[in-house]
Amino acid sequence: MQQRSDVVIVGSGMNSLSCAALLSERGLKVTVLERNAVAGGCIRTEELFPGFTHDVFSSWYPLFVGGPAYAELAKPLAEAGLRFVSGVYSTGLATPNGTGIALRQDMDDTIQRLNQITAGDGDAVGTAAATMFGPDAPLVFGLMGGEPYSWDTSKLVFNSWRQRGVDGMMQFASQSLENFRRWAERELTGDLTRAMIAPWVLHSGLGPDEATSSLIGKLTFSAVVSGGMPVVEGGSYNIVKAFISIIEKGGGQVLTGKHVDQVLVEQGRATGVRVGSEQYLADKAVVCNVTPNQLYETLLPNAEQRYKDHAKAYRYGRGGMQIHFALKEKPTWINEELIHVPMVHVTESMEQVCASVVEANNGWLPSKPTLAVGQPIAVDPTRAPDGSWILWVQMQDMPSRIKADAANIIDVPADGKWNESVREAMVERVKQRLETVMPGWSQHIIGHKAFSPADLEQWNINLVGGDPYSGVCSPDQFFFMRPFAGQPKARTGKTPIKNLHQIGASVHPGPGLGGQSGYLAAQRIAKK
Repeated sequence: MQQRSDVVIVGSGMNSLSCAALLSERGLKVTVLERNAVAGGCIRTEELFPGFTHDVFSSWYPLFVGGPAYAELAKPLAEAGLRFVSGVYSTGLATPNGTGIALRQDMDDTIQRLNQITAGDGDAVGTAAATMFGPDAPLVFGLMGGEPYSWDTSKLVFNSWRQRGVDGMMQFASQSLENFRRWAERELTGDLTRAMIAPWVLHSGLGPDEATSSLIGKLTFSAVVSGGMPVVEGGSYNIVKAFISIIEKGGGQVLTGKHVDQVLVEQGRATGVRVGSEQYLADKAVVCNVTPNQLYETLLPNAEQRYKDHAKAYRYGRGGMQIHFALKEKPTWINEELIHVPMVHVTESMEQVCASVVEANNGWLPSKPTLAVGQPIAVDPTRAPDGSWILWVQMQDMPSRIKADAANIIDVPADGKWNESVREAMVERVKQRLETVMPGWSQHIIGHKAFSPADLEQWNINLVGGDPYSGVCSPDQFFFMRPFAGQPKARTGKTPIKNLHQIGASVHPGPGLGGQSGYLAAQRIAKK
C-alpha cells in the first residue's frame, strides 16, 4: 500500500504538529505518523481520577505563546477551539525552613518584592532582564532561535560586531558561557533570591554549576515573570486537537499506531518512509522528530559511518520524574499567596539545587530533590470539581540508572533499574518534603499517579533514559552545536540526505514547548 502527500512527518510532538500546521496553512498536504496510539508526543491529558483533568507530561506554554510559530498560527488555532489562559501570578518559592515568596506577572512588581527580601537583589534582577530584553535581545534571541548557518544570522553577528567591537563580542560570549552560581554569587546578595531563580536553570536540563546556566536561568526566569505561565484551557490535549484540525482542513492527516521502520532514500534524496509493508511517499520533504541515534542508526541503515559515530557520541542527561496528585481541597501553603501561583519551586537554597544535581549525575537518588510544583487550577479551574485541587510535581534531578540513595533509606535494585518500589518510595519522599511547605496537605489526597525516568522512556522513545530534554544541553551539543557539530550536512536540523529534515528537542534550539525547530523546518520547506 502506498500513500502520497507533499510532506511526511515522523512523530507527533510539539515540533511536528507546529511544522505540520504551518505547512498546511501554506498550502501543503501533510501526513503525520505517530507510533503510539495517541498523538501529541509529550502532550498528553488524562482523567486520572473521576472529574480531574491532568496533564500527565508537559503542561506550560510560555515558549510557544511567545514564539514565531504561534504568531502565525494563533488565529487558526483559536478558530479550531484553542484557548490559552494565564493568571496574575507567575512563579514562587517555598523553602522547607518556612519561607514562602510569590511573584506576580509583572517585572516592576517583582523587582520591588525581591528588593524587600534583600535590598538590591531586585534591582540586579531587573538590570539583567532589561539587558537581555533590551540591547542584547536581537543577538540573544537571534542566535538562540534563528537558523544558525544563514545569511540573516551572519548579518546579525556582523552588525553586532560593528556595534560592540571584538572586545564587546568576547564579553558577550563570556557572559553567555558563565554558570549561574558564579553570576548569582557576584550579583545577588540574598540566599532567597538565588534560591528563587536557580531552579529555573533545571528546566533546560542544566545545573547551576554548568556552563551557560547563567544565561538560561536569567532568560527563563525573566520570560516567565514577564509573560506568565499560560496553560491550555481544559487540558493540554486540546492543543493537539486544534493542530489536527488545521492539518485535516488542509487536506492532511495524523495517523497513530504507525511505527516508522525506515526513511526511503533514492539517489541521495528522501522520498518517503516505510511502515511495515506500507509506504508513505513525500513529494517535497520528509521530517523526522527523532533523536540522532534513531535517525542515523535505525531509520537510515545505509548512513555513512561518520554520522553513525557522531550519533553514538551524542549524550543524554539526567532523568526526570513526575507525580500527579488529586486533592479533595486546596492545600494550605506556608504563604497563603502561593495558592495563586501556577509554578512554585521547593528547595532550601541554590546550594541545595546544585547538590541534588550532582547527586543525580552520580547516579544517586537525591535526598532533597528540587520540586517544581505546578498548580494548573490556579489559572484553569475547569480541570477539577469546585473546591478540589491538582498538584503537578516535576523533578529534573533524577538518575537514569540508580547506584545509591543519598539518604541511605531506599533500597536500590541490584540492576540499577527503576522499578515500582523505588518509584513509590520517591513519591513518599516528595510527600514528606511537601509537608514542610504545605502542612497537612497529604490528608486531602484522593490519589496519585507517578512516572519514573523508566516510565517516561517507555511512553516516548525520544526520552532516552528518562531525559525529558532528549540530550544533555551542555555547550558542546546545545544551540548551534545541536545535535552535533563538525558535519556541515548534519547540523541544526539539516541532514546529509536531500529533502530530509530533523526536528525535536535533540535539534537546535533544543528542548521546550516552543515548536521552534518545527518552525525552522517549515521555513526551509515552504517559507511563508
